Amino acid sequence: MADPLLSLTWTDHLTGHQGFLVVDRLVRGVASGGLRMRAGCTLEEVTGLARGMTMKEALHYDPDSRYIPLGGAKGGIDCDPRDPEAYPLLVRYLRAMRPHIENMWTTGEDLGLTQDLVDRAAAEAGLVSSIQAVYPLLDDEAEARRRLRDAFAVEVDGIGLDELAGGCGVAEAVLTTLDRAGVPYAGTRVALQGLGTMGGATARFLARAGLTVVAVADIKGTIANPAGLDVEALLTARDAHGTVDRSRLRPGDRELPGEDWLSADADVLVPAAVSYAIDAGNQERITARWVVEAANMPVRPEAERLLTERGVTVLPDVVVNSGTNAWWWWTLFGDIGADAEEAFTHIRRSMRALAERMLVRAQADGTTPRAAAHAIVADRLPELADRFSWYR
Repeated sequence: MADPLLSLTWTDHLTGHQGFLVVDRLVRGVASGGLRMRAGCTLEEVTGLARGMTMKEALHYDPDSRYIPLGGAKGGIDCDPRDPEAYPLLVRYLRAMRPHIENMWTTGEDLGLTQDLVDRAAAEAGLVSSIQAVYPLLDDEAEARRRLRDAFAVEVDGIGLDELAGGCGVAEAVLTTLDRAGVPYAGTRVALQGLGTMGGATARFLARAGLTVVAVADIKGTIANPAGLDVEALLTARDAHGTVDRSRLRPGDRELPGEDWLSADADVLVPAAVSYAIDAGNQERITARWVVEAANMPVRPEAERLLTERGVTVLPDVVVNSGTNAWWWWTLFGDIGADAEEAFTHIRRSMRALAERMLVRAQADGTTPRAAAHAIVADRLPELADRFSWYR
């Protein structure tokens, strides 16, 4: 694939913090990708995330759907989201990126930012919406915006549908993998890094499917219980950043050092927090059979190579966590309505088909799931380029 279409670095005149925007591809003149905020965010990181978004969009291409994939993009701000300067910095970044958001880049929540925060900052920056670039592609903008607004208002057992969509997709990728391996859900043990939007929802869906969550890591460390953690209790005990109130742990729950989630006695390991969490050094601690990338780029390439050599299968982020992005567009374009069960049914069907196709291709080609996902994208991009006059 070619170099990104657009790559820029912005420096805040008040704090010196930097922000980045990378537009990897445009399809129909628009690219999609969230905005993250974390200390240490780099242009290289955002570039990789933007390329991943191009792949996620292409993987969900269905010519019979109303939702037609967009291009891939990503934004990033190098700042701790807990910093008192974080919110005004976010507003200034969005103000600086306003021409791109108005014309080509649709964005939303990602690591360190919630959709509510992005929406509030976008309004303060003078934007109609963080996704307004896609509005000209809609048949009925008012109806589409109402549908998405209504979907964001839906809650299921105390958690918003927008937060649950991605975790539903991650869980379905895990369950599809277990089904192909002939492994029963009951007795399968899971450890997660992160109990925020993606990690929390993934933990809920896996626990409700019958799997046992034995370890969860947040910024304060790892919480473990070999008999199984009470996922619902942990979800109610977390703050807006996914940090669990330790005073609400059960007697059997143990507090362990931060990286102990890696070596948990688990079959499935789900990094669902930060990029680059697993590297060539700490991958040695992993004994799980599967590593499922719920976060974006959590496993470094060298670590994945070493894990593969040890017989550990890595399921790639471009497939595993693509449900959130797809759910947005399925809802906005009208493939599904503002209904949780309809959304979950659509996500499960689409994610199971995609994960199945990836695993079958990997087995047939004798390669990794990531290589198989790349091969599927390589097959689809020419079709997108041929079908749409504005593709770059």
